[in-house]
Amino acid sequence: MKIPSNFITIFLTTALSGCVTASIENAREETTGLLDGESVVVMAKSYHQGNETEAYYIQCVEKALGHGSGALNVIPNQQFIDNLFPWFEPRTAPADTKGLVQLMGRPGVPEAVRRMGVRYIVWLDGETERVTQGGSLSCAAGPGGGGCFGFAWWQDDADYEASIWDLTDSAAAGTITADYSGTSFLPALVVPIPLIARTKAKACNGLAKQLKLFIVSDETV
Repeated sequence: MKIPSNFITIFLTTALSGCVTASIENAREETTGLLDGESVVVMAKSYHQGNETEAYYIQCVEKALGHGSGALNVIPNQQFIDNLFPWFEPRTAPADTKGLVQLMGRPGVPEAVRRMGVRYIVWLDGETERVTQGGSLSCAAGPGGGGCFGFAWWQDDADYEASIWDLTDSAAAGTITADYSGTSFLPALVVPIPLIARTKAKACNGLAKQLKLFIVSDETV
């Protein structure tokens, strides 16, 4: 019996993926929406020494927001920072909406924001970390050949929070939190077969989807 090629594709996609569970919550503080020509920018709320999660996540969320269904107009993070230097450098960026009000009152800042058409800043905070792992795997080679034997697994947790600030009103529009937990497996009987949970990527795409809905709608998503 000939097996359909699409069945093989579905099987391989499922077999080579680990298990991921997700929880997303949001809290709205004001109505939102985007007019023609208005944009969003994605920023890192905090920078941790030796942790590049923010840089990866900004790029991932930027791309996800700007593509696919309900795509938004996204101003690149670095372009926004450069055009408003030095006010959005990590050490000088406003820490809360009170600081945002003060910043928007500085000469030249509102004009620079309007030129870029930025309506919302999405502040991202969080990280993906390995929380537990177990099992054992050993590989050996000999005159008759070699191979790997055993079973290993690990769990990654991706916890992120997105705070949405409305620059027009200098106010917080709300927050979205995303908690993704993924377990990957690596069984081996001669040849290792990785079953990887794409925890970070799924957290990026899931959060971006909720941000699209949140920003363009004035109702709780």
